[in-house]
Amino acid sequence: MLYKKINVELIVVADEAEAVIGELNSALDQMEERYTLFGGGIETVAVKHPGARKRSALAHTIAAGESVADALKVARESVTTALRAVI
Repeated sequence: MLYKKINVELIVVADEAEAVIGELNSALDQMEERYTLFGGGIETVAVKHPGARKRSALAHTIAAGESVADALKVARESVTTALRAVI
């Protein structure tokens, strides 16, 4: 059987690390109910991050998705308004 190993690396503010780990563990528990997961674990290492915090690729993707969702909502409302005007 073929397997794939998935690595995820996150950098969070040290004060928020425990909360993030708790939510990640909860998410993993939920995934284990739906999928067959083998092994895994969460490893933490202290790092110093120089400079200002930048948006991750995930943050950019989420922001783009929200923009698309907002645009679709506006379009749906416009179509609904137009249909009401016609009827």
